[in-house]
Amino acid sequence: MNQTVTLPLWLFVLILLFAAVTALSHFLLPSVRWFFRRRFERAVARLNKRLKRPIQPFKLARRYDMIQRLIYDPEVSREIALYAEKNNVPENVAFQKAQEYAREIVPSFSAFAYFSFAMRLAKILAEAVYRIRTAPQNDAVLANIPENATAVFVMNHRSNMDYVLVTYLASKTSTLSYAVGEWARVWPLSALIRLWGAYFIRRRSRGSLYRKVLSRYVQMATHGGDTQAFYPEGGLSLTGRLQPPKVGLLSYLVDGFDPEGERDIVFVPVAINYDRVLEDRVLMAAHARGDRRFGARVSVVVAFILRKFWQRLRGKDTRFGTAAVAFGTPLSLREFGKVENVDGLSEQLMQRIEAVMPVLGVPLVAAALIGEGAQTEEQLIASVRALIARLPAGSIEIEAEDLATEVQYACAQMEQHGLVMHHDGVWRISADQHTAVVFYANSIAHYLPKDGNSVDAASAKYFSASAGS
Repeated sequence: MNQTVTLPLWLFVLILLFAAVTALSHFLLPSVRWFFRRRFERAVARLNKRLKRPIQPFKLARRYDMIQRLIYDPEVSREIALYAEKNNVPENVAFQKAQEYAREIVPSFSAFAYFSFAMRLAKILAEAVYRIRTAPQNDAVLANIPENATAVFVMNHRSNMDYVLVTYLASKTSTLSYAVGEWARVWPLSALIRLWGAYFIRRRSRGSLYRKVLSRYVQMATHGGDTQAFYPEGGLSLTGRLQPPKVGLLSYLVDGFDPEGERDIVFVPVAINYDRVLEDRVLMAAHARGDRRFGARVSVVVAFILRKFWQRLRGKDTRFGTAAVAFGTPLSLREFGKVENVDGLSEQLMQRIEAVMPVLGVPLVAAALIGEGAQTEEQLIASVRALIARLPAGSIEIEAEDLATEVQYACAQMEQHGLVMHHDGVWRISADQHTAVVFYANSIAHYLPKDGNSVDAASAKYFSASAGS
């Protein structure tokens, strides 16, 4: 027992290293983790006091725990067995497939990343690119949602800036969990989006196992009170109009809803409109080709953002007109009753989005130029005033006394964008820009009378049904 053992120096260092790691993992690291966990819990408690809808424990659960809970869910387990039988593979192979899907879907939410970074970035970016307007009823709509209900924001999809705008506007009341597609699965964007609470979905996946894992995650998040946000159209509008809704995520919410349960689901229709859509040329080109391959590169987006920040630092106004967000009349799933047809529910939600679509200067000027052709500024103001008289009062985001100023501002924005030109005191649509002008007029076309509606006629001409949808 008292004999001396000689060891090589490298082996002695290796033993010390293993001993140090063991001591850290068994004694020091648990204490450190507990210390930071306690500080994190106190910070979240302080944060929840100022939020209308506090962060729920579900959202704060560890990602590993959420993945385990998801893949061992009874419904997922049954689907794993069916997958193994159908594809003639061992159940452990099917289980690994389900685990891959769960890891792909489940986010890793960080309250610090969300409120310290994402919110500030969303505010800076939104205000750098647009003048932000919100409908007067927005605060009242959010305030009237019961605290024990899960709020689900249902939005039209005009631009990828939609994510930024709604996240920025909802930051004082709650956190949002978005369903994002393949476009966001690019490093390092994917890691940031997971930290902000978004979950990834495969738009074109038709596998029953994948759909079951996704549906159970959405249902668990909803049951846990996690505020959701999704686009029933399923993708960006290529024509400027609202698109027919898809029922994928909505059907998951309906299927997992218990009318007798403690937690209701309240859908909040959200209508978003812009004086300028940043991706308009890309979207129109995709429609002309008949596909949805946008070809946008992350490097281009980052360069654009950096250029805007640099221009703002130099005191230049870099904004592209106005972006407006309006909340419609909420729909309680419990009060709605049994959903016999999910398509009917989705149509009703889209109608509520239509009813509060903001009417901005550029869409109004675009509709006036399409309907009346080239006009002087005075004639254009009169044409816009005549259009406003035919619109629902609650949809208009322009004050009557500021109409002349708004028309001038809209014309300046459209001229800068190359859509219109001013010559000999007359405003007219620029050559080869009729499609783009119709794109913006389409956002309010549903408000205008259908009989003899020149916007509808122009849309049919420049966005033919034979092109992409």
